[in-house]
Amino acid sequence: MFKHREGQSVPQVTFTLRENNEWKQVTSEALFKGKNVIVFALPGAFTPTCSSTHLPRYNELAGVFAENGIDEIICLSVNDTFVMNEWQAVQHAENIRFIPDGNGDFSEGMGMLVNKAELGFGKRSWRYSMLVRDGVIEKMFIEPDQPGDPFEVSDADTLLNYLNPTAKVPEFVTLFTKPGCPHCARAKALLEDRGYSYEQIELGNEITTRSLRATTGAGTVPQVFIGGKLIGSADELEAYLS
Repeated sequence: MFKHREGQSVPQVTFTLRENNEWKQVTSEALFKGKNVIVFALPGAFTPTCSSTHLPRYNELAGVFAENGIDEIICLSVNDTFVMNEWQAVQHAENIRFIPDGNGDFSEGMGMLVNKAELGFGKRSWRYSMLVRDGVIEKMFIEPDQPGDPFEVSDADTLLNYLNPTAKVPEFVTLFTKPGCPHCARAKALLEDRGYSYEQIELGNEITTRSLRATTGAGTVPQVFIGGKLIGSADELEAYLS
C-alpha cells in the first residue's frame, strides 16, 4: 500500500536535464520553492496510457490550472533527459515541464518507486499526481495498488475538481484542414480570435478525403468539431460563434 505524504515536504534531490544542448542541474528547491506546482508522475515516456491520456489532458487544461493559481505543471518519470525531451517534442506538450528522474531518487523519496522488471522496465515510478505549495504536498492522488497500470484518480480533471470544482473547462476543438486552404485559415483565425485552442488534422498521405467523408460526411475543408459536435465549414463556424 502506497502512503500519502500530504503535509510533508517533497524530497530534496537534484535532477540532471539537457536543455538547449547544455547540461543543467535543477534542485527540488528551485522547482517548488515559492510556487504552486502540480506534479503528475507516470511509469514511462511513450507508454500507451501516458501518451494517449495522462499527459495530453494536463497539457490541454494548463490554461485553466493557471487561471486557478498554478504556476507550473511538471511531468515526472524515471527516464533519462533525452527520452523526456523527445517525448515532449512528439507530444507538442509546450505547457508542461518535463523532469527526468533518471536514477529514481525523487520517486524513491516519495515512496513511489516500484519494480517493473516483469515488463523489462526495471524500477519506475508508480502513477500518481499531487498539488505542491511552496515545497509542501497539499494533496495526492495515488492510483490503487493493484496489478497492471491503473489509471483512475491521477488524471487532470480529478485534480482540477479538487482545486476548483466550479472551474470552467474549455471545449475541445478539432479542425480538419489542407495546406494552402484560405477557408481553413479563416476558420483558424475565427477560433483564435475567440480564444479557442484546437487540434489541427491536415489532409495528406495518411488522412484522405475518404477519411474526411467517413468522419464528417463532407468532402470539403475546413470541417470543425467543437466539444465533439460537428460544426462544419468556415461559414458554419462563423454563424455558430456569432
